[in-house]
Amino acid sequence: MRRLEWRLRHAVETSLGGGYRSVFRGRGMEFDQVVRYAYGDDVRDIDWNVTARLGEPYRKKFVEEREVTVLLVFEDSPSLQFGSGAVTRREALLELAGLLLLLGSVNRDRVGLAHLRPEGPVFFPPVHGRGPIHHLAAQLFGAPPPPPTEAGVIPIPLSSLSALVPRHSIVVWLSDHPARPVPEGWVAFAQRCTLLGLRVDDPWDRDFPETKRPLSAYDPLTNQLVTLGRGEAERTAHARWREARDASLAAWFPDPFGRQAFGTDQNRLDALVRFFRRRESARR
Repeated sequence: MRRLEWRLRHAVETSLGGGYRSVFRGRGMEFDQVVRYAYGDDVRDIDWNVTARLGEPYRKKFVEEREVTVLLVFEDSPSLQFGSGAVTRREALLELAGLLLLLGSVNRDRVGLAHLRPEGPVFFPPVHGRGPIHHLAAQLFGAPPPPPTEAGVIPIPLSSLSALVPRHSIVVWLSDHPARPVPEGWVAFAQRCTLLGLRVDDPWDRDFPETKRPLSAYDPLTNQLVTLGRGEAERTAHARWREARDASLAAWFPDPFGRQAFGTDQNRLDALVRFFRRRESARR
């Protein structure tokens, strides 16, 4: 935790700079008043009804929020325990979660945690301060991985998540995001908060492994070794699986600047910095 915190503080002070706070916090959500539009104002704030009525551009002004609540949703599915390289998906996702928890501590935000597991969710209400947030991280890091299960289905408790945080909170959903339909009530949930979807990909998720002979791999869903062939049928099935997975992530998180896939073979902190920079450029 101390090593992660040192790396993160260095990134905030150098790579991210002063633009980080506005990227993570976003614009104020509470409406204040309508004012005359001036050059340089965000065109997304223009009130077109008032503009049409008065014959000149007016924009909505919002109250900047002093404190933001960030909820991390860690979807701890058995499929995360696969890894073809030095780390598994779960280890990479835990590092991402630790970085985001510490980011909230550095930024003096209120941070909550929802640990979703096949046997049921565990909720930690939002807390403020370095010590309580470190305690959240310790609870997450200390939890054992879920046992293998062929179903691997994790229930999505949207009503409980909505009750855990106030409106206009930032919800960061960390998962391997398999191909699955959007749950009922997701649209309403997305309207009351800012959603960011972060996924981890193993190199074998992105590209079918190149090999001259069949490979044996561990399937965490069945707790068995399976043999991967090297024929065209296997490659076609892999390509379809990848396309369905990407389409599902886009359906859950329609904003292209609100979703990102991180590789287990990447530097997660550098990738996180690039993600926030991309969001900052899009906002500008």
